[in-house]
Amino acid sequence: MDAETKREASGGAGGGTDGPRPRSVRVVLLALMIAMLLAMLDNMIIGTAMPTIVGDLGGLEHLAWVVTAYTLATAASTPIWGKLGDLYGRKRVFMTSIVIFLIGSALSGMAQDMGQLIAFRAVQGLGAGGLMVGVMAIIGDLIPPRERGKYQGMMAGVMAFAMIAGPLVGGFITDHWGWRWSFYINLPLGVVALIAVSAVLHLPKPSREGRSARNIDYLGATLLTVGITAIVLVTTWGGTEYAWGSAVIMELIAIGVASLIGFLFVQTRAAEPVIPLHIFRNRNFTLMSVIGFFTGFVMFGAVLFLPLYQQSVQGASATNSGLLLLPMLGAMLAVSMIAGRVTTGSGRYKVFPVVGSVLMIVGLFLLAQMDTGTSRVTSGVFMAVLGAGMGCLMQITMLVAQNSVEMKDMGVASSTTTLARTLGSSFGVAIMGALFNSRVQDVMTERAGALGSKVTEQSAQLDAASLAKLPVAAREAYQYAVASGTHSAFLLGAVLAVVALVAAVFVKEVPLRGAGGSGPEEAGSGAAGAKETMAV
Repeated sequence: MDAETKREASGGAGGGTDGPRPRSVRVVLLALMIAMLLAMLDNMIIGTAMPTIVGDLGGLEHLAWVVTAYTLATAASTPIWGKLGDLYGRKRVFMTSIVIFLIGSALSGMAQDMGQLIAFRAVQGLGAGGLMVGVMAIIGDLIPPRERGKYQGMMAGVMAFAMIAGPLVGGFITDHWGWRWSFYINLPLGVVALIAVSAVLHLPKPSREGRSARNIDYLGATLLTVGITAIVLVTTWGGTEYAWGSAVIMELIAIGVASLIGFLFVQTRAAEPVIPLHIFRNRNFTLMSVIGFFTGFVMFGAVLFLPLYQQSVQGASATNSGLLLLPMLGAMLAVSMIAGRVTTGSGRYKVFPVVGSVLMIVGLFLLAQMDTGTSRVTSGVFMAVLGAGMGCLMQITMLVAQNSVEMKDMGVASSTTTLARTLGSSFGVAIMGALFNSRVQDVMTERAGALGSKVTEQSAQLDAASLAKLPVAAREAYQYAVASGTHSAFLLGAVLAVVALVAAVFVKEVPLRGAGGSGPEEAGSGAAGAKETMAV
């Protein structure tokens, strides 16, 4: 074990080791995948349990905050967790995030009213912000970029499993054990991950030279938190709780813009900035953040509207809603594994962002062509094209971003890339959702008159039970309206995905750091890194 520990430490410091991965690293990777699963699976499970939770605790008017509190805390804390990992060591910070997540899970399961549940979900989200960042940064420490591609399939597999199994597991737990176990189920999994990380993970301690609690950028962290919170609230409330032009939304936009401008100003003067702006001087890192933003925009928009279309227009059951996404997620998993193997074998990666962006545009355009007569087989093929595109992009963006910075900035690089994808998903759900709802309302008014307008005045999204109660004419009008709404949403996604393609074209193929060293020229940062870039 001592020899393996030394080899792991060497890998963390230098970005890799020669020879096969030691068994202890494989154990750590398993623990990291469990932690990643916890962060991704939670919202999927809770979504299924929400009707039962409301029936037990009441507070229907505050229902949205159960998800919003978690999302806000996760997004706001993500960059701070990354910086703390760089300052004080990733193992300690990662274990802290697991503990906070488990505390939040336990408290959420014991909540006695909706107010308590919302508060405890915020605690849970605070821990979740460190889980994803910790996983990505630790993998960046343990495994050099040249070898990291072969592990992409594991991460893509966890993501696909969470999206497919989440609703099924949530429904089973709620029906057989009660909704509180939707939270308690996290505890045994989290404890296993905590024990494995504590016993087996060994990373070199970061240099403390010039670093102390006094140097932490508290002002920058506060401004960033306020700015992200305002942005997420705008995308969450805009067009639903409040009109886009309402005073509340305008005030939130002003607060968000002012906070982020102030944050950028503070980062230029802080001794230990939360997000060092120098990392954006690297072209590849900036481009990967842009691609990650639009990948998140498209992916979560697709996850929202595809099941809705299949349930409302194609008559699919809502019970197995996760299975409806299987063509997209299966293609994403398969392509991600292939991309990882090719990258590991050849060290070349630029082709994947370019091809992935093209496939994403094509897939979205094809999905925009769906109407009331589109078969499930046809829509499945269209979803597979989109999934293949995302499979080329999901993990490659993180790999290239991490390869573009020095090891000391691995945490902030991972957290910034994760934050870009998170914000992209928030904007995607909000903007595509607003366009979808507006289109559905307009078409229902055109086709069903006053009845159509009345049917959708509360929400443009009807569940299966409500849809079955509608008169035949209104139901057919609604199905046409949903098809029209998804057409508009996916067409917008295809247009915006062009930005990702443009960004991918300008990526420079910097050699991936391999086992045995990570000099400045291999890191791809600074002047030396720029000299080593090579175009494809």
